[in-house]
Amino acid sequence: MRSLGFCILLLGVLIGPGIGSVAAETVRNLVSVGGVRSNQLVGYGLVVGLNGTGDQATQVPYTTQSLLNMFQRLGINLPPSVATNLQPKDVAAVIVTAHLPPFAQPGQTINVTVSAVGNASSLAGGTLLMTPLKGADGQTYAVAQGNIIVSGFGASANGSSAQVNVTTAGTIPNGANVERAVASGFDQPGPLQLQLHTPSFTTAARIADVINQRLGYGVAQAVNAGVVQVQAPTDPNARVNFLSIIENLSVDPEAPIAKVVVDARSGTVVLGQNVTLGSCAVAHGNLSVTISQKYLVSQPNPLGAGQTAVVPNTDIKVKQPQAKLLMFEPGVTLEAVVRALNAVGATPSDLIAILQAMKAAGALHAQLEVI
Repeated sequence: MRSLGFCILLLGVLIGPGIGSVAAETVRNLVSVGGVRSNQLVGYGLVVGLNGTGDQATQVPYTTQSLLNMFQRLGINLPPSVATNLQPKDVAAVIVTAHLPPFAQPGQTINVTVSAVGNASSLAGGTLLMTPLKGADGQTYAVAQGNIIVSGFGASANGSSAQVNVTTAGTIPNGANVERAVASGFDQPGPLQLQLHTPSFTTAARIADVINQRLGYGVAQAVNAGVVQVQAPTDPNARVNFLSIIENLSVDPEAPIAKVVVDARSGTVVLGQNVTLGSCAVAHGNLSVTISQKYLVSQPNPLGAGQTAVVPNTDIKVKQPQAKLLMFEPGVTLEAVVRALNAVGATPSDLIAILQAMKAAGALHAQLEVI
């Protein structure tokens, strides 16, 4: 924990003459086509065949109610006395989620994730019954069913238990059949919008210039930092070939802005390229207070009239190590900062505090983002 090497991730930093350079990328890696997107699906279902690890009916009544409703749809009508006392242990209520990819057609299959919503202890060995998966509009776009694959496992006996990973969630590869296609903006005639993954005026202008040089001036226009509009053919086949040419063009994207990202919960610090410092001096020390208390027994003389008493003995220690002063010259690079902080043995929490103080003093030439 005394070294920052494990907790600092250097993104795009090249030590030497190549600092700040950005390699050329294809347009495909920089943009997405407007209207071409995946859609989230969700459904409620039942998992059966569990080895006594299902929901407890007395605590999760909706599982039993769902099972009775399914029985009625299948033509099985249980007597009221049986339905009231029904307490299966091999059934669990679950939420099923999936992503419907763009251009998915009826008959294709997609992966689904199954997660318990009751108090089932494990879904291992279970089978998901037919579950409609609906979109945000309430329409059914896929139907899921199949055997669940659970990566975790657990065991318990005589009050002791052991568990590896999560046993109440699993997946079904190709477990849902697509029943309805979603209309895509790509199929509509008219111009197309190329949406940049990272908005940048410079990158948008360069993408438009490269497209115009390849396909003719006036074909592409940078609308703003996040959108490049292109005049695409109306014919579907020509439209596909048109985008195939565009997505394989090479562009030199703008170098990313200098940014430092701090995750205070895990102590992770990510420093991007081009991070530099102004002239500053840093002194960071830790104040530790340790309070320990021991109880001593005071035993009186056997012939005396005193009483046995418990006397607390409190020991308080305050320790403040001498702070080490670090001096940074203007324009010092990220490499020098990391080397200096590692040399003094700064911990991740120390680094976070130092970076925040540098930003407040105006010495950190980068955006500081705390997540």
